[in-house]
Amino acid sequence: MKRTGYRDRQHAGEVLAEILLPYREKKPLVLAVPRGGIPVALPIVFALNCDFDLIIARKIADPRQPELAIGAVGEDGPVLLNNRLVRYFNLSPEDVETIKAEKNREIKSRLQAYRGKKPRVEIEGRTVIVVDDGVATGFTVTAALRSVKNRSPKELILAVPVAPPGTVAALSREADKVVCPLQPKNFAAVGQFYENFAQVSEGEVKDLLARLGMGK
Repeated sequence: MKRTGYRDRQHAGEVLAEILLPYREKKPLVLAVPRGGIPVALPIVFALNCDFDLIIARKIADPRQPELAIGAVGEDGPVLLNNRLVRYFNLSPEDVETIKAEKNREIKSRLQAYRGKKPRVEIEGRTVIVVDDGVATGFTVTAALRSVKNRSPKELILAVPVAPPGTVAALSREADKVVCPLQPKNFAAVGQFYENFAQVSEGEVKDLLARLGMGK
């Protein structure tokens, strides 16, 4: 039967886990994008019996219009910029560097808070699966993928429950493979394809990370 949506993030993770089972023998590393990607990643990690860590990318917004993304940056990656918007808002290279530095501090602080005493898992030479709860434009997840690529994985896979076809096509140029069971043409927002798309609270994140052996 053709898929039209998911009950919740756990259900979406279960669907992805079934598709990703052939990767179990490769002993992959699953990297979840907080917060929404963590409950999706949980069934995948358990099904593949594999290592788990986090990957965070942050939107870079124009300081005068915080809701408008002019770029994105990942933990180890270059800044991804919408150069048209950078020129439109007359942002100098110094402005961009200042914002980038602030976002990098946010990323490192958040990762430290989530990981606790657990060190960052090495990526080099491994099959890596980046997991989120869905993608709209793909701008921020592109920064996350490029950040991972800078750490030399053997194979890079993006696994998301839902994304529009054009975004999947663009992201296929950033990863070796994109696994996306639901690619609706009539796409307005990720949440429209979930019966329950409530925001994942910090308490839920801590509970999920504890189940994954992180944050202690």
